[in-house]
Amino acid sequence: MKALEMVGPRKSRIIDVPDLEPGPGQVLVKVKYTGVCMSEWHQWVDARPGARMGHEPIGTVAALGEGVKGFQIGERVTGLSSTPTYAEYCLFQQENLVHVPDNLRDEDAIAEPLSCLISAASKLRIEKAGDTVAVVGTGYMGLGMVSLFRLQGAGKIIGVDPRPIARENALRFGASEVYAPDEVPDKYLVTEWNSEMMIKGIPIVSEFAGTEDALKLAGDMTAVHGTLGVGGWHQGGMRTVDFKLWGWKGIIINNTHERRTAFQVECCRNALDLLSKGIWNFKGLSTHIYGLDEFDRANEDLISKPNNFIKALIRCSDW
Repeated sequence: MKALEMVGPRKSRIIDVPDLEPGPGQVLVKVKYTGVCMSEWHQWVDARPGARMGHEPIGTVAALGEGVKGFQIGERVTGLSSTPTYAEYCLFQQENLVHVPDNLRDEDAIAEPLSCLISAASKLRIEKAGDTVAVVGTGYMGLGMVSLFRLQGAGKIIGVDPRPIARENALRFGASEVYAPDEVPDKYLVTEWNSEMMIKGIPIVSEFAGTEDALKLAGDMTAVHGTLGVGGWHQGGMRTVDFKLWGWKGIIINNTHERRTAFQVECCRNALDLLSKGIWNFKGLSTHIYGLDEFDRANEDLISKPNNFIKALIRCSDW
């Protein structure tokens, strides 16, 4: 079968690798798409020869291992894979595989990143309908957070991003107000200890940019005794923040990443169910689709974001 392998930093190639065979309790899936994720960008930038990646697959069942129940050859599936998914085929443990509802397009139903959003939202619940929240970084994941805050019943949703098109997208998905980072109004910032600090800031702030500047701004925007949700994937070096200020404010810092596999699989099912029933309107964001041989360009575009880039997919079979 065909698979993608790193030659070195920022350089990949397509190679032939041995076919995968499902063992007991495993399902072989022919991968149609794999989503490009910022969490693997530094792995691409600093790649060692032979490295393989990919963890956001959707495809069809190709073969069933001994003892597998509940799946049929040819069914559309997605979930949490056991093997790298920038490849023609990948393996799943059957308990980590979920069906794709018939009324969802493949491009809208890649469950792994959706499950991360559902999980993050479960850890950042608004206290009462009408509360104000903010999202710093309104790319794909940030837009998902904006839309889920709206679904929870948030009153005012503040979106922050340096890119004008990203701010426009935030308004489209439910933000009430949007700002560039250097334009955030003073009333939304608590940056010093004074008599006004108890009436400024935002109760819940979700950071989904993954940069030091965004993390600092999100902390500045968090109100006294507010909650800062860190959802951005912070890589490429250490982060320096004003923890004295954060300590003074008594804020709760919530790492919204999830490592409990069974819980994340349930979040996959929950996300697809919400989309299928039309409750969660988070579709049409896979704006750029690349061939497997265009993987390197896709990762370059992940940073440069041309032509209203929101989410990239790699087509892994039938190229």
